[in-house]
Amino acid sequence: MRQTETIDLWAYENAAFADGYQSVCGIDEAGRGPLAGPVCAAAVILPPDCRIEGLNDSKKLTDKRRRELYDVIVENAVAYGIAFASHQEIDEINILQATFLAMRRAAEQLGVKPELALVDGNRDPQLGIPTRTIVKGDGLSASIAAASILAKVTRDRWMEELDEKFPQYGFAVHKGYGTKRHYAALTEFGPCEEHRMTFLKKFYEKA
Repeated sequence: MRQTETIDLWAYENAAFADGYQSVCGIDEAGRGPLAGPVCAAAVILPPDCRIEGLNDSKKLTDKRRRELYDVIVENAVAYGIAFASHQEIDEINILQATFLAMRRAAEQLGVKPELALVDGNRDPQLGIPTRTIVKGDGLSASIAAASILAKVTRDRWMEELDEKFPQYGFAVHKGYGTKRHYAALTEFGPCEEHRMTFLKKFYEKA
C-alpha cells in the first residue's frame, strides 16, 4: 500500500517532467484559519529521485513526525524558501491575498528558479511562472506535501515563541486557532497585538 501511495505522490511531478519541465516546486501554506499570528508559506524543490519515507499532508502527521520530516526535507531539497505574511497584512489585504503574498515571498527565496509551480488549492497566487493548482495537493503531491510540513512546523515554532510573550492565550497549545480556551482568554484579557482583528469582528459583535 505504501508503495502505491509513494507512486501517487509523485504523479504530478512526473507529469510535469514528462511535459519537459526540469525544475518543479511545490507550494503550500499554514495558518489561514487562526485568530492570531501570521500565515506562513513554503516552497520546496525536491530532486526527481527523492523518496522521503512517511512524507504526507502535514495535517495527517503527528507533531513529532512533522518536526522529524522537516529536517529530512531541508537536508534533501534542491532548494526551499519559507516566508510569512503578518497579522497586520492579513487585516489590511485579507487572508487570501496575504496567503498569496506569503507564497510569492517563499518562491522568491528559492535559490533555484523553478520552471513550474504546483500550488495547493484552486487559486493561482500569481508567482510569475507557470503554475498548476491542485485541490488537496498536500496529500497528492510530494513537493506540496513537503512544503506543507515546512510551513506548518515553522509557523508552530513562531506561535510557541509568541506564547512566551503572551502566555495568557495558550498559543503554544492551539497555535492561535479559535479553540474554547482561546476564546475564553479573549473574553478575559481582550486581544493582544498579534491578533487578527478582522477575524474577531463577529466574536466582539456577539459580546
